[in-house]
Amino acid sequence: MIDLRINQEGLENNIKKARENHVIIPTFAQMRDPEKVPASIREQLKNVGLWEINPLNLFRITWKNEPVDAGGQYTKVPNFIEFPPELTGVPCRIIGMTGKWFPTGCHKVGASIGCLVPRLVTGQFDATKHKAVWPSTGNYCRGGAFNSKLLSVDSVAILPEGMSKERFDWLKTVATEIIATPGSESNVKEIFDKTNELRKDPVNMIFNQFEEMGNALWHYNVTGYALAEVYEHIRRDGDRLAGVCFTSGSAGTMSAGDYLKDHYKDVKVAVGEALQCPTILDNGFGAHRIEGIGDKHVPWIHNVKNTDMVIDIDDEDSQNLLRLFNTPEGQAYLTEEIGLSKEFAEKLTWLGISGIANLLCCIKMAKYYELTEKDIVGTVLTDSAVMYQSRIEELNEAFGPYSRAQAKLDHRVHMLGEKTDNMAELRYTDRKRVHNLKYYTWVEQQGKTAQELDALWYDPENTWDKVHGQWEELDQLIEDFNRRTGLAE
Repeated sequence: MIDLRINQEGLENNIKKARENHVIIPTFAQMRDPEKVPASIREQLKNVGLWEINPLNLFRITWKNEPVDAGGQYTKVPNFIEFPPELTGVPCRIIGMTGKWFPTGCHKVGASIGCLVPRLVTGQFDATKHKAVWPSTGNYCRGGAFNSKLLSVDSVAILPEGMSKERFDWLKTVATEIIATPGSESNVKEIFDKTNELRKDPVNMIFNQFEEMGNALWHYNVTGYALAEVYEHIRRDGDRLAGVCFTSGSAGTMSAGDYLKDHYKDVKVAVGEALQCPTILDNGFGAHRIEGIGDKHVPWIHNVKNTDMVIDIDDEDSQNLLRLFNTPEGQAYLTEEIGLSKEFAEKLTWLGISGIANLLCCIKMAKYYELTEKDIVGTVLTDSAVMYQSRIEELNEAFGPYSRAQAKLDHRVHMLGEKTDNMAELRYTDRKRVHNLKYYTWVEQQGKTAQELDALWYDPENTWDKVHGQWEELDQLIEDFNRRTGLAE
């Protein structure tokens, strides 16, 4: 459960600060359905850029922003791409909701507000006293720093030193402080160590996406709801939602799978990870290049009992496809040789490295279960290639200029050539094994109890189900907060 006890002093300070900075907080209902956003706010958004540091952009934390950088409004259906069989090599329909059209260009801005808002509207986080600390493998701390800036809150962004140059350059314009920890995506323990060091100062309040149930709550109620909307929009007679795939990261998006399992029959939920760090598949460890997912542990907020499959993706596949999708030679191959429209080929630049990995997970699931054109598999495209241009340059420097022949080879080897190796259906005992891995991170190192760990497995009604249902109580607190600032009218 998310603690919603009120700290009256902190709440009064937050209301005063929100009033001074013209901050109105969106409800979860508005993030799900922005048609519920007041008309006055929607009118003002026409003059606000998508990434602009303006509190109104809190109302763009939704999957339904028009795909433009400025002046856009909302779409009826969440932004998504449907990948054709000519590209994927499988007959089933694969859909990916696009994170590019969130503020910051990544849906993690939603996960961060899901963690911050509960403590903000209860006063547990006091915006006049506390710093918001955002431990991350890259995008979550960007979202947290952005939301902190909109709310006039000091922020500390923590991410591994090996993340892309673009992340650090962007953070310098938004975050109050940036801390680079040793290693890369797989070095989550080092992030936690720095977090625990900062925790000793009571000024620092930690919003750890790997354990914050607000992350799971947001994805269950907003991302899961949005995926269901896309499915209902594109489904034909006889179609079925066969499955969803998400690379783990903090496991927040896995909660969208929980939502779909609760609303559709026989949906398979798969978790993806890097083959170079096969923690879930083999209790393995290592380093990899699929930026944005963290490893060598199982996140506290991963509802492992609801996970049907683990799929490991070779980071060589995601790296080579990044170059295929984002070079003139690759674009020419996609349009002239396999017949994609120029408009669709351009949309492939909306896939960042983890988004490409998510797409590959869907392809492997489709091949494993022999899915047909009547089956639909969904995923999310966390961010776009905007944050990875330096990685493309590094690939060009390492392997030489890209060519049409290399594009053809990359498509055939790294996408059409995907097989059903390095993946597994999870039996009850397999899921329990993965769940038990949480003990070594969360009980031995991070202060959780064995009783809390058991409750996540044996008592879902009083853990996962209660968290997922707290959005309505939170919306009441948000509405009361906005009313007390005097800005909602």
